[in-house]
Amino acid sequence: MKRNLAYVLVVMLIAVASCSFTNKTFENDDKDKLLLDLITYVLEKGHYEPKNINDDFSANVFEDFIDVIDPTKRYFLATDIKEFEQYKFQIDDQIKNTDITFFNMVYDRLIERMDDAKEIYSEVLKTPFDYNENESISIKYENEDFVANKAELKERWRKQLKYATLGTYDSKIAHAEKDNVDGVFDDHGHEAHSPEEAEKEARASTESTLDEFFDFIADLERKDWFVQYINTIVDEFDPHTFYFAPDDKEKFDMNMSGKFEGIGARLQKKPEGAKIVEIISGGPVWRDARLEVGDQILKVGQNGEESINIVGMRLDDAIKLIKGAQGTIVDLTVRKVDGSLEEVSLTRDVVELEESYAKSANIIRGDEKFGLINLPKFYVDFEDYSERNAASDVAKEVERLKQEGAEGLILDLRDNGGGSLKTVVEMAGLFIKEGPVVQVRSSSKEKDVYEDKDERIQWSGPLVILVNELSASASEILAAAMQDYKRAVVIGSKQTFGKGTVQNVIPLDNIVRSNEHGDLGAIKLTTQKFYRINGGSTQLEGVKSDVVVPDKYSYIDLGERDQSNPLKWDKITPAEYEIWDGYIDYDQTIANSKKRMAVNPQIKLIEENAQWLKAEQEETEISLNYETYKEEKVKDKEKSNYFKSLSEYDSKLTFKSLKYEEALFTKDSVLREKRNRWHKNLAKDVYVEEAVNVLQDLKMNNIKNIKNGKLASVKG
Repeated sequence: MKRNLAYVLVVMLIAVASCSFTNKTFENDDKDKLLLDLITYVLEKGHYEPKNINDDFSANVFEDFIDVIDPTKRYFLATDIKEFEQYKFQIDDQIKNTDITFFNMVYDRLIERMDDAKEIYSEVLKTPFDYNENESISIKYENEDFVANKAELKERWRKQLKYATLGTYDSKIAHAEKDNVDGVFDDHGHEAHSPEEAEKEARASTESTLDEFFDFIADLERKDWFVQYINTIVDEFDPHTFYFAPDDKEKFDMNMSGKFEGIGARLQKKPEGAKIVEIISGGPVWRDARLEVGDQILKVGQNGEESINIVGMRLDDAIKLIKGAQGTIVDLTVRKVDGSLEEVSLTRDVVELEESYAKSANIIRGDEKFGLINLPKFYVDFEDYSERNAASDVAKEVERLKQEGAEGLILDLRDNGGGSLKTVVEMAGLFIKEGPVVQVRSSSKEKDVYEDKDERIQWSGPLVILVNELSASASEILAAAMQDYKRAVVIGSKQTFGKGTVQNVIPLDNIVRSNEHGDLGAIKLTTQKFYRINGGSTQLEGVKSDVVVPDKYSYIDLGERDQSNPLKWDKITPAEYEIWDGYIDYDQTIANSKKRMAVNPQIKLIEENAQWLKAEQEETEISLNYETYKEEKVKDKEKSNYFKSLSEYDSKLTFKSLKYEEALFTKDSVLREKRNRWHKNLAKDVYVEEAVNVLQDLKMNNIKNIKNGKLASVKG
């Protein structure tokens, strides 16, 4: 049964809200307790898969909340944890009784321990570090125990601070070596940055960043920490369910509208900093092209000022430092995927919406011509669907490519994080005659099948879909549908992101009859799950490529499986559909592609790079001896340079803009420059090259079928 998605969601939300009016009243003079009561009720009544709030749930909240507020274990003592543990299996009862005793105890102790920490780091940084000493530090903090006493805590701080200063010390020593070659001296006539001066300046720099860090922490109110506690509880349900405090809700609304300022990257909290998990097309990071998914931001500075170390900082607070007014500069100290440190300065800006729209190019190989459409996301104007959306834009690009003689089509969904479900269904209809595209099931366990009912096929020719680990949600729905129909060959990573859930935002003010506390914020709630037409979920497992092509992320944990508490994979009954009866010799085409991949030297180099990156990320014991540090740095640099040849690859393919776009170049030189850059990168792209090889195979199959009279009929 096909239903209007918007209608279903509205009915579901009304049902959630109306339950609160008829079955429960919310009266509490304490805003924190009111929030706890409200949110747990909404989770119980509205979440796709409500959790049992029991002793196991309690233990998980206990462990996770401690980890959220002290990830590097540099505040609490083992005796603190022992004291907290009296509530380890009582938090579930406290939640049910709107009791926040556990939170109050942990919060009060945290403030006390942070005051202690200021004295500790100030004292530690008075003593020079000996970089000749052979010692190391483990940065796999989750495997470390909390220390027994303040003497051990001071030693932990000493090692962490020595580690924090090592990079600064190295940069000043390296600068000194350059200065000595050039004969540069400081104002006092001494050689610039001697080892002693470099060490002293590194300590001073680290102390300054810590002072700023704790000044920032001091500005936080109790309510800010309580939001962390609430979200620890919420996060136990799944990684996409989230409570927005009133200020955060405003920012979320801005993000959804596409009108936000910052660097254009989505971040995930890690003990070592903030990890980049998505780069938004058209944003400053995307335009700058130096940062990539998997990089971790360690420090944040403002336009040349002293940077603040964000290790151990709440993610929300780190993001506040990174975001800022359009045109201002943010300095980021980043640990790259390969382990190297790099400083990157970016000018904050709004995301260029035009770069998040579909764009296409002609691919020319000899006397053959193919088309490529890049789709960064499944966008839509929610106020006016007919205004502009991904499906209608892709349809236009398909038609333009047909008119220019394309013999095969590549739809590039790499890094596409998803978007509008309606556009997916319509877009799938461009490539199939008619039939189901996706199944959606709500918490009631009833399923709806969303179908393409238009018999017209806009593109009946060879089709390849490119995906990677960051192709998520709507991207996975389209790739899965084309794979199930055997309509397209899917090329890319071993699997896509694996986000097979739907979220809706519920303002909490809508649930309370009267409220004396002002805006209560909102909760983003997982309410539905996606299923392929073959019955399998896209949740967790994503879409497995027909032809697996390695990339640098092949052995790095990314996607839904790297999130906390993801919903499990499952399956339901399949929808009724018929395999594409066109030209494709599906299995033989895939077999041919796999053979080419197995002997391609570029693919072998990519595989080698991926294995090296994995090994680098697994290296969690770091030497604090400067000579060892330098040796490792040189080795890493040599290896990194070895893999630079990956970016020098030449596929020998020619890429050209479509005629309508070339006509715009005379008036828009910026657009010309953007397209030239895009085409240059495409020419180095081995994945696109293999997609063209597959299209050629499919084209030959098409010619054979035409001769045999087996070509599928096409309308429109």
